[in-house]
Amino acid sequence: MTSLWKIVSFIVATYTIAVVISDPQLSVFQKACSNYDATNPVVFRANRNKTLSNLRLQLSSNDGIHFAISQQPIQPDPVYAMFQCRNYLNSSDCLACFDSAETQIRSYCPLDGGARVFYDGCFLRYESIGFVDQILVSDNFRLCGNNVISQETTFARTVDELLSDIIAATPKINGYFAASSREVGGGTIAYAVAQCPERISPTACNGCLLAAYEKINSCVPQSEGRASDHGCFLRYSNSTFFNGYKETDLSLFLKGGGSSKTFIGAMVGGLAFLLFVAVFTLWFQFLRRKPAKEGDILVATELRGPMNYRYNDLVSAAKKFSEQNKLGEGGFGDVYKGTLTNGKVIAVKKLAIWKSIRAKADFESEVKLISNVHHRNLSRLLGYCSKRQELLLVYEYMANTSLDKFLFGDRCGTLNWKQRFDIIVGTARGLAYLHEEFHVCIIHRDIKSSNILLDDHFQPRIADFGLARLLPEDQTHINTRFAGTLGYTAPEYVINGQLSSRVDTYSYGVVVLEIISGRRSNDLQLEPFTEYLLELAWRLHEEDKLMDLVDRSLDINEYNTDEMKKGIGIALLCTQSSVARPSMSEVVSLLTSKGFSDYRPTRPTFIDPNTRVPNDSSNSPVSSNATIAITEASGR
Repeated sequence: MTSLWKIVSFIVATYTIAVVISDPQLSVFQKACSNYDATNPVVFRANRNKTLSNLRLQLSSNDGIHFAISQQPIQPDPVYAMFQCRNYLNSSDCLACFDSAETQIRSYCPLDGGARVFYDGCFLRYESIGFVDQILVSDNFRLCGNNVISQETTFARTVDELLSDIIAATPKINGYFAASSREVGGGTIAYAVAQCPERISPTACNGCLLAAYEKINSCVPQSEGRASDHGCFLRYSNSTFFNGYKETDLSLFLKGGGSSKTFIGAMVGGLAFLLFVAVFTLWFQFLRRKPAKEGDILVATELRGPMNYRYNDLVSAAKKFSEQNKLGEGGFGDVYKGTLTNGKVIAVKKLAIWKSIRAKADFESEVKLISNVHHRNLSRLLGYCSKRQELLLVYEYMANTSLDKFLFGDRCGTLNWKQRFDIIVGTARGLAYLHEEFHVCIIHRDIKSSNILLDDHFQPRIADFGLARLLPEDQTHINTRFAGTLGYTAPEYVINGQLSSRVDTYSYGVVVLEIISGRRSNDLQLEPFTEYLLELAWRLHEEDKLMDLVDRSLDINEYNTDEMKKGIGIALLCTQSSVARPSMSEVVSLLTSKGFSDYRPTRPTFIDPNTRVPNDSSNSPVSSNATIAITEASGR
């Protein structure tokens, strides 16, 4: 009977495709304007027009695209925008939904610094600050239908199971979109979709959908319901509203391949249990008359800020900082894997710069600043510990370790081109956030492949950002060995100590060349030329042989030649003289837009990565006895 019903359902779904496929679903269920007014209406209007035009260009130029972002960061009224349509819409319907949303926003919020509109088929939002990479702010909205299903109990149970499963599966799906249906009985079928913005983390997607679930769950047993939380979207109905062939096999993303009906219930029960444990722990500590300290088993949240971990807890978690738990070494200190008493796996960095920090208060204030940086492409600082001369930082643990292991280590050659390109774009986004979107400009100063960590989905997380701020101003130059690595560091910083955000841009360009070539920046190629990676890339650029630079382990069928040349060209742009380098926001725009022929990089200034720079604290950027090998830009 079940098989027969599936056949009938497929025939019905197939029959209705002709109706659904030509429907851009322009029913508005939420729209809002920002309270921020434009400072300069002329600049704002121009920025918004360019941003929205760029979104439309992306949609019209790329068949099958469902997500697009754009920005015009020109002050005093920058504009950042995001558009997303449901994956079951075809390209023409998606574009039609965008056109309607743009018209709606322009008329509803003519001069407001931010606006958003939700249709059944799409979502459009713009703001005066960057938002697409950040964890979403709660702003729930719900819309319920007017008809009540006759099979109230059965329908409510089926919808609850379907929503539970689709919420559990969506954060695990590439693109964060899922559509599914489930038989209720008596000829009734429940349909549901879930969608999150593609630029947020799986954790943020899960939290966003759970918030939407809390809203939409009260709609049942009404025949349909919709809920949103800024970018995420959840909808159910007793009538089909998406193409049947777009359905997602949820069992592939659920543990055991079965229903996850207990997913939300277990989460609520687990939270209740944790609450009980927390209350009991506080009560027990009160009886012992000892002040409760944060950070023993908890992780940082945006509201609480960085946790002040107990030293003994971290020592125990990292097995007394044994060699077996050591993850790596860096200029700022060694990193160890640790497991807290609640099973949470963390990374603990033992800072080796305590003598350079003028006061404990300075250390803690800088740590609090760094911990406020939240971006999907930046390694999350959870907390810290300061005990006598020991300074420890606690980070999220990345099981896939660092990028250099996949480019040059025992896992080299395992990254495909899509993964590499995602790393290139994600790293650029993280740096653009540090330079231009966070309220304090943070210059990393030591961007290299070993400082780019990879999460479970091989998305990049920049590590060690902000640590150079822990050094006194007279010790933050390359000669301290902490704030830069030769072979990656910009010439003007190595030679003259000139520091700007363009120093990071240079290092980023070198890393991009490493990602594309699979070769270290400081490995010397002896035959047929004696040259380092940047020299090789420039020579191949002059000889119009850029494809000779591409890592031979990459499948030639996985990448487009023009896209690869564009990546190399952008890397060379980043390694030009300081004044000619693009900002990281411009790099992001170049990477995500079509075309590159209008840009002509100039010859970089090459520095021998084996340059010997003294490890002292003299005021001179480079002392007279340092060996500096420089090739000026005025010739071969």
